Amino acid sequence: MDVASGDERGTTERVLTLLGLLQQRQLWTGPELADRLRVTPRTVRRDVERLRTLGYQVQASQGVGGGYQLGPGQDLPPLLLDDEEAIATAVSLLAGAGGAVAGDAALRALTKLDRVLPTRLRHEVRALSGSVEFFGAGRTPVDPDVLMTLARTCRDEVEAGFDYPSGSELRRRRVEPYRLVASDRHWYLLAYDLDREDWRTFRVDRMTEVSARTWRFRPRAAPDAATYVQEGVASRVYPYQARFLVHASADTVRTQIPASAAVVRPRGGELCEVLSGAGNLDFVLMHVLLLGHDFEVLDPPELGKRCRALAEKLTVLPTAALALAGGVTTRGGLVTLRLYKPNSSIPKYQLLSPA
Repeated sequence: MDVASGDERGTTERVLTLLGLLQQRQLWTGPELADRLRVTPRTVRRDVERLRTLGYQVQASQGVGGGYQLGPGQDLPPLLLDDEEAIATAVSLLAGAGGAVAGDAALRALTKLDRVLPTRLRHEVRALSGSVEFFGAGRTPVDPDVLMTLARTCRDEVEAGFDYPSGSELRRRRVEPYRLVASDRHWYLLAYDLDREDWRTFRVDRMTEVSARTWRFRPRAAPDAATYVQEGVASRVYPYQARFLVHASADTVRTQIPASAAVVRPRGGELCEVLSGAGNLDFVLMHVLLLGHDFEVLDPPELGKRCRALAEKLTVLPTAALALAGGVTTRGGLVTLRLYKPNSSIPKYQLLSPA
């Protein structure tokens, strides 16, 4: 029994070594591999078949210049990394986690690597990541250790604790973490707040004293993380919310509005629904007006009255900067305001509201 286990372990280690060799160089001849592995060419052929069974596309060619090479597979197989490669990969992923494009994907990959990263390499990764800096626009910087702690709690289904501002004071929060969500500006944690007994969104850069607790939990039925966080950031946190039907495609409007400022939902064809919030309804109204598309107010009803009041104010603006032609017209229960560029017959903005 012990002999068989030892033989199996020896075969596994040899196959993994073979895989590492194939990843290091484009082409190996059979005799070269046999010499490096200290086995016969026949054993090399058997080990190559074992790799193929595991999903690795090991290609073999005969004749002068022939040999074994690792080709691309249908699925991405596991990779073998030495210590230097593992450190470089982890540091690169930590840097990528702060980026605006691939931050969430980088964090997911880093979480997988974290599970198998040897303890002896962690301090080197931490030291190197501390020397990486960024400039220019992007997300608010967060501590990579905090991101990793929260990612582990989400992965391992373990409660998390942290201090979080509430008004003018800090309060300790106990949560069941569900997902980390990255926007164009911030990292957020979607979690079930155990004290408030409801789902909450927390900005990671506002957390302090973050720690993983020892209590495990069974995941609850959760909302879609990205949708829930976006709606909360763009609308629910504000005292006023507004919905508009914009006469343009969702893809077009999404290029004009940051995801953290509004939720854009397609409504078919050249229509989309825009949900946004603010401390002042006039502020939201002006931003939607400046998109340059026809739009209708869906909610709240009082915003329609503000549209008409705004239209009346705009009719008396000086024409030096922006000429107004067509004025305010009413048709089909909608008030339409058309603003034209000077010396142009093409409308710059059209504002539609209930009459």
